[in-house]
Amino acid sequence: MKTIYSAIQPSGIMTLGNYIGAVDNWHRMQADANNKCIFALADLHTITVRQDPQKFHENAMSFYALLLALGIDPKKSIVYFQSHVQEHAYLSWLLNCYTMVGEMNRMTQFKDKSQKHADNVNMGLMDYPVLMAADILLYNTDEVPVGYDQLQHIEIARDIAERVNGIYGDIFTIPKGVLTKVGAKVMSLQDPLSKMSKSDPNPKSYISVLDDDATIMKKFKSAVTDSETEIRFDPENKPGVSNLLTILAVAQNKSIDEVVKDFDGLMYGHLKVRTGEAVCEMLKPMKEEYNRLIKDEAYLMKCAKEGAEQAHDIAIDTLNRFKKAIGFVTL
Repeated sequence: MKTIYSAIQPSGIMTLGNYIGAVDNWHRMQADANNKCIFALADLHTITVRQDPQKFHENAMSFYALLLALGIDPKKSIVYFQSHVQEHAYLSWLLNCYTMVGEMNRMTQFKDKSQKHADNVNMGLMDYPVLMAADILLYNTDEVPVGYDQLQHIEIARDIAERVNGIYGDIFTIPKGVLTKVGAKVMSLQDPLSKMSKSDPNPKSYISVLDDDATIMKKFKSAVTDSETEIRFDPENKPGVSNLLTILAVAQNKSIDEVVKDFDGLMYGHLKVRTGEAVCEMLKPMKEEYNRLIKDEAYLMKCAKEGAEQAHDIAIDTLNRFKKAIGFVTL
């Protein structure tokens, strides 16, 4: 079997971009009997940015309920909170000692986040890729589904793993980053040259998966397109239209070409309305299941506990193998 590992930060809201770029693909991977899927809420990563404790807790519970509502089945996959498995932090420290300062200084996301959070440029922001490497390497991961902005982090994880293996032998599986063909990067509805982000100050730029239908339709109707009239997939010259086509293709489970054919002779307004309607329809069953699950905290915590125990059983073996290779005295 092939081990698939992926994680999402439980910060703020889950956007349509998070869903299409990550969680929907998790569901597809889980359905493949040849895959062993491990999915985490990366709450240790989340605190690199200051969090209000109560909101942080509420968001984490909400995200866990959302994952289950979106079809991530704890009976088929390991679904857990990163902070419940202490081996993540332990391995991260060990890997720090095999990671070069220059490698971290070159990380694009560290530079970007340092500018956005200039009042809190902490070591966690810089060390984020090493913790991400620990997340992945703990589980003998073969593939990591990622967006374009995370590819550099996968390369660093591979570099660190290869460095350790070069010193100690076959300790870590070398992971491969896998981009999804459709919907790997969902753009802002107001600035289609930028990725859809929950931190965008303009609420019209993103769709929350928990937005009501009226709000979703309103946001799509105000989506930025261009001054032309032809509906075609051309990300370079028509980023707004191409973004809507990408979202619609995922929502209708069609190819981009199939979606484009449906709009022969139609206007941008038709595209916006159909995309909004398709997204509402796609999210409807998830929202109903979420509203049921979020009221059942006992069940959510039971699933989280079982997921953490399964994750720990794998992680501790990897950690102990590495510690033994380094030469630590073990009990």
